[in-house]
Amino acid sequence: MDILVVVSKVKKKIKEKHGMNTSASAMESLTRIVENACDRAANNAKADGRKTVMDRDFED
Repeated sequence: MDILVVVSKVKKKIKEKHGMNTSASAMESLTRIVENACDRAANNAKADGRKTVMDRDFED
């Protein structure tokens, strides 16, 4: 599985904002969330007859 997030940035964000560490397995779960969001957005763009995914395609 390719990780689709910048691990160091996610870990830094969680550490700075919440004072917590982040496990490697959390990145795999976060990648699945990103993959699913991308798939839904692409399907929304296709449904609108576009070949370009836009910010609005990520909204529910």
